[in-house]
Amino acid sequence: MSRTPDLILLFSILGLTIFGMVMVGSASTVQAEQLTGDPFFFLKHQLLYGGTVGFALFVTAFIVPYRFWQKLALPALVGALILLALVFIPGLQVESGGAARWIGFGPVTIQPSEIAKLAFILYLAALLERKGEDIRDFRKSVMPFLMITAAISFLIILQPDIGTLFAITAIAAAMVFAAGFRLRHLALIGGLGVAAFALLVSTASYRLSRIFVYLHPELDPQGIGYQINQALLAVGSGGVFGLGFGRSRQKYLFLPEPASDSIFAVAAEELGLVRTIGILIVFAVIGIRGYRIAALAPDMFGRLLAVGITSWIVMQAFVNIGAILAIIPLTGIPLPFISYGGSALATLLFASGILLNISKHTQPLTSR
Repeated sequence: MSRTPDLILLFSILGLTIFGMVMVGSASTVQAEQLTGDPFFFLKHQLLYGGTVGFALFVTAFIVPYRFWQKLALPALVGALILLALVFIPGLQVESGGAARWIGFGPVTIQPSEIAKLAFILYLAALLERKGEDIRDFRKSVMPFLMITAAISFLIILQPDIGTLFAITAIAAAMVFAAGFRLRHLALIGGLGVAAFALLVSTASYRLSRIFVYLHPELDPQGIGYQINQALLAVGSGGVFGLGFGRSRQKYLFLPEPASDSIFAVAAEELGLVRTIGILIVFAVIGIRGYRIAALAPDMFGRLLAVGITSWIVMQAFVNIGAILAIIPLTGIPLPFISYGGSALATLLFASGILLNISKHTQPLTSR
């Protein structure tokens, strides 16, 4: 039986998306004018590719019953893996900042790792539901999970994109926990994950440098510690009430990636502590409502899908904001719904539409 969708979740997502457009417009003006001569270039791009496409996907996912996507889980994952592989094809590859994370088709660029997050969530939800009573069996459930996670992780590591790798593994951990994996299997998966991240960090000097800067950000403020120091300066400059909308000083080519990875720093500088706390509250509301939808979902597929999508949004918000505040090392991961990036916004809006569709089918607590 279809019910009224979760309106609190709906307005939270739409509010963050509109706020993100406003902040992209403010944070990107200086960089956009320097690169293209048009101070609103990034805003126009975000509205067209992220907003317009994303809204169409959002409406589609909101209307179409969520179980329809279960049929497309495997094709979606295969398509995502192909897109991740195309990143390494000369002529299609678009490189930036020493990383190959985009593919280009004329004026359009796509970041496959963003699409891969949703495809992975869809496939994992379908896979885990299909296992049924075998969910606690190591050979039948844990091994397939490890193999598909390893395949997608390998392609992401090659880009390299450790931030996305962390996001996908954290989402996967939340989903298998909700699915009912045995505690010893979860411990094994966690141990393998920690070992893999330790190996990745120890085999790349720039990753070790990020850990070093996280521990001692003041030791190399003009070198490897430049971004985090500029971000902290922006946040501190905002004070309690901010410098005023559009009045950020750090966006004048001092703060790297002001409209994408560092947009929270610009928001804190312009809006101040009081208003940016509001951003944290909205993400907390999304987390609470999303996990509530998961708890009341009518079937395992809907439950796992809701857990995966909600964990994606909440975890990625925590990682981005935590990195800007020097709580965790910098990862280069965008702030959901707010950071510049058409692929990220469109995919998140699609996923949000699915989550809201699940909310229309939730069961009252008294019937559980």
